[in-house]
Amino acid sequence: MPLVATGSRDHKRPVPRLWRVFLFLSIFLSILGSAHYYVWARLIRDPALPGAWYPLLTAAFVVLFVSLPLGTILGRRAPLWARRFLLQPAFVWLGAMFLLFVSVSATDLVQVLLSRLVFSGAGSEDPIHMSRLYGLAAALLGAGSTGLALLEGYRFRVRRVEVPLERLPESMSGFRIVQLSDVHIGPSLGAEFARRVVETCNALTPDLVVITGDLVDAPVSAIGVDVAEFGKLESKHGTHFVTGNHEYYSGGEAWCSALRAMGVRVLRNERVAIGENGASFDLAGIDDFHAFGEGHGADLGKALAGRDPNRELVLLAHQPRAAFEAARHGVGLQLSGHTHGGQIWPFSWLVKLQQPIVAGLARIQGTWVYVSRGTGYWGPPMRLGAPAEVTEITLRRAATARA
Repeated sequence: MPLVATGSRDHKRPVPRLWRVFLFLSIFLSILGSAHYYVWARLIRDPALPGAWYPLLTAAFVVLFVSLPLGTILGRRAPLWARRFLLQPAFVWLGAMFLLFVSVSATDLVQVLLSRLVFSGAGSEDPIHMSRLYGLAAALLGAGSTGLALLEGYRFRVRRVEVPLERLPESMSGFRIVQLSDVHIGPSLGAEFARRVVETCNALTPDLVVITGDLVDAPVSAIGVDVAEFGKLESKHGTHFVTGNHEYYSGGEAWCSALRAMGVRVLRNERVAIGENGASFDLAGIDDFHAFGEGHGADLGKALAGRDPNRELVLLAHQPRAAFEAARHGVGLQLSGHTHGGQIWPFSWLVKLQQPIVAGLARIQGTWVYVSRGTGYWGPPMRLGAPAEVTEITLRRAATARA
């Protein structure tokens, strides 16, 4: 039974003005176009490729560049099967392009350092020969990292973590929570992937399963049958869910209702008791910061109103940046996702600009925060340096926690 029944304030999504949409598209296409030009110049133009290679590869670059905005625009309103056909190739190229950009930048940096520090007095070099040499190195590095990222994209592994909590009852030390996050069932990942995730979770025989948002990437009408697999999750204290930003892109209220019908407890700015009598702790959950629609929006104050501060408290919040407010409210452990661990290195460096923790276990102002790298992926079906995970979190009474 919930200790506190809560509502939330009205949060309606503002209708963007035309100029804002235009500004966003202009910036996005400018960055995308600049990256394509830079990679094209270093891999195709500067090496002065012989024969038909130059016009063929140039035309291919133009087509691939156009496929990104065109595939995204057409795919968003197409049926699910068509979205898979239109979006998947575009997203693969987006990931490959990012890795090619990083590879070309890295080889250019190496070229500059070598020319200044090693060969500064060695005389003139053949610029075409050197451009081809460094271009080949960049292309091989980009292709190799793309291949590795594609292989890793559909995999996930079980990651085990222990968290010491001072207010956890001694009798609950060893309580195991399995966390799923950012599964992104939708145009790319479907029922087969969901089934593998559920089978992995159930094999761990957890005490509690939590899903910290971004479970879906399409409307209930399109993927409801696929997501129904998560109704088969098994644990002593059931499955609890909080919304992520992508639930709202796909119909937030509809998904909350659908998940409840599957037997999943949706925590919307509320908390429940996990356990019985003295052997229990509080589990709270809040809407995502990007929630919109009537009655939706993060409200931690309401979720925690009237709670006993002597009871241990675990918070489900999609975004790690909720930790600062959580710490002010005395939360013992926050479980989050959203970042994907960066998904494709070195994108994790940019994620750090927006979130306090990119992945793993850390402490913020006395509150433990665990950030999952996610169980699926979004966009490019790739992962590099940020392996997907099903997380088994073991809670320990602080005095008995392992070093």
